[in-house]
Amino acid sequence: MRSVHLTHHAADVTPRDAYARIGDFARYPELVDTVRRVSVRPDTGDGVIGSDWEVDFRNGVLAWEEEDVFDDSALTISFRQTRGDFDTFDGHWQVTPQGTGCRVEFSAAFDFGLPTLANIVDPVAERVLKQTIGHVLHALIGGEEVAA
Repeated sequence: MRSVHLTHHAADVTPRDAYARIGDFARYPELVDTVRRVSVRPDTGDGVIGSDWEVDFRNGVLAWEEEDVFDDSALTISFRQTRGDFDTFDGHWQVTPQGTGCRVEFSAAFDFGLPTLANIVDPVAERVLKQTIGHVLHALIGGEEVAA
């Protein structure tokens, strides 16, 4: 299983504001070209929503459905694929105060379930995911990536 970790610092955005912006998944396609579509299903009343994603990957499109759990008090969003092109895809967003702004951490683990192609496909997927999340964060909250 491959993992991606990204830490981002925004000096002038409050943690609560960053959390709200990050959780607005439906905006992601207007922020980065590689995200084709995100459809968000309504909250079930317990902080859980469903979202459907289509993202450009190599010469095709990755598509999946995920369950997103929002914890407003901890400023975290956890997600896990419930159906789609990955064999496994899950992770979380964590927003914490830092100075006058905030620190955002994104972590995800994924597996395509194709062991014979893992050495070829997984590094590309890791790079695309990291670049896409970096672009999304820069568009949503400004700031910069922090070396982990």
